[in-house]
Amino acid sequence: MNADEILAALDLPAASLVDRRVPKKLLLENGTPTAADKRHINDGVDELLWVAALKPTTAAVPEFRDEVRQYLEIAVLRLTLRLGARAGRLLELVHRAVPYPVLLLTDAERPGMSLAHKRWSQGEANRTVLDGEVVAVEWDDVGDGPHRPAFCYALAIGRQSRASLYTLYQGWMDTMLALEAARRTGDFETRGSAEQAAERRAALQECARCEAEIVRLRAVAAKEKQLPRQVALNLELKRVETALAAARARL
Repeated sequence: MNADEILAALDLPAASLVDRRVPKKLLLENGTPTAADKRHINDGVDELLWVAALKPTTAAVPEFRDEVRQYLEIAVLRLTLRLGARAGRLLELVHRAVPYPVLLLTDAERPGMSLAHKRWSQGEANRTVLDGEVVAVEWDDVGDGPHRPAFCYALAIGRQSRASLYTLYQGWMDTMLALEAARRTGDFETRGSAEQAAERRAALQECARCEAEIVRLRAVAAKEKQLPRQVALNLELKRVETALAAARARL
């Protein structure tokens, strides 16, 4: 999959389309980039396009406001990276730099898509910050091939909740997480309720934690020379593998 295919699958309203180039100055001056970040932006970013602006007047989806955040608009952006760019950090910088929640499509060595919720800053008035980590997927055309039709079908804006811009954005995030779950279970399935989707998000977080811990334990065990310590590491490894199996069963 690439950005063109995902844009087609999203089926965005014609009224929302912008198709305007965003200057690098936006990234260099916003999102609190460090000196190293600014070098990565200058060296790694080829182009940033503002594809669409989804708001009540262009997408017929109500805005969302509460004490934590306000979603008046969702910005759909397309980032083209140069060979060797630090993709992960640059994605985060784009999400930080834009005051609205962003659906970001990335053209890179491994194309992908990312989202990140925003909330009001607790330290600075009228400033937004990321609310949690950036949720990102990179396309694996071989591994994701069986799930591609169902994933693209589920992405369409007409199949997401239109109760508010917040629920629309969360719906896209949950569709991405359904693909992450499918990579572990073999079946792509969107969850019917907000509670079920939240349970899947928690299970995926537990899977990621267990998978990282298994990699760490195996690396430590491979270097360990003392037999009692090897036994203890193997027992701990089996415990984490059991926890991983339980988390996968919740997907």
